[in-house]
Amino acid sequence: MKTPTLILRIVFGAFFTFAGIMHFIKPKFFNGFIPKIFPKLTVNYIIGFIEFILGFSLFIDSFTKYGALGIIMLLFGLLFIHIWDYTKEKPAIGPKKIALIRIPFQFVLMYGAYIIYINS
Repeated sequence: MKTPTLILRIVFGAFFTFAGIMHFIKPKFFNGFIPKIFPKLTVNYIIGFIEFILGFSLFIDSFTKYGALGIIMLLFGLLFIHIWDYTKEKPAIGPKKIALIRIPFQFVLMYGAYIIYINS
């Protein structure tokens, strides 16, 4: 595996593992992203578990390809949450400009996961 891909794999693994843990430690931080029709704590724990498992899988050679593919799918699903958040009068985190930036950033993250996927 090439060094840039290995670095990307480590960064993504750490980022998604950490994000998953944060869903359990500070679930209220993510509440603004969850539509009111869903049970916030349950959704937080489910997404946190998925993020943790996918992030951790990037550290295990035999699971890296599956983890990267899972991250792409997760980010694609969460893209709609970020678009919805941008349409709200008061986005979950920061001003509307930050909410808008998060939308194309999802594609940057998906591309990074794709790079890991094709090089695993």
